[in-house]
Amino acid sequence: MGSLKKVASVEKHSAFSSESKLPKPRKNLASRKIHTEGRIVAKKESASAGTRKKHRWRPGTVVLREVRRYQSSTEFLIAKAPFRRLVREIVSNLKDSFRMSATCVEALQESTELYVTSVLADANLCTLHANRVTVYPKDIQLALKLRGERL
Repeated sequence: MGSLKKVASVEKHSAFSSESKLPKPRKNLASRKIHTEGRIVAKKESASAGTRKKHRWRPGTVVLREVRRYQSSTEFLIAKAPFRRLVREIVSNLKDSFRMSATCVEALQESTELYVTSVLADANLCTLHANRVTVYPKDIQLALKLRGERL
């Protein structure tokens, strides 16, 4: 390989070395001019120039994440308190003094959620058959009609 030669590096020192290490002043963004269509227009500094752009997921990413989350979970999809109020309101139309245990309301909620999710799954199949990705009310109506149920 031959002999390696060491070359001494020489640093140049100026008389005002402390001044050369100071940062250079920045230009004011508000005073900068830009050319548009032959005219000189002052560039305005926006209020959000110092803030970062908010992160956004691509369309469909969050939806697929939510689908996986809800498919793997076993908790109720409908909140318990509003469902209990709805059941009590419907039952009070039938009979004024009617008492239900907590397990009865849970069983009603379980069966209601199972029914609604199965109808929506069938409506999703109708949507895919029509080469769409958005579920329309007519898909839900078709799914109910195919099941032999009325609206």
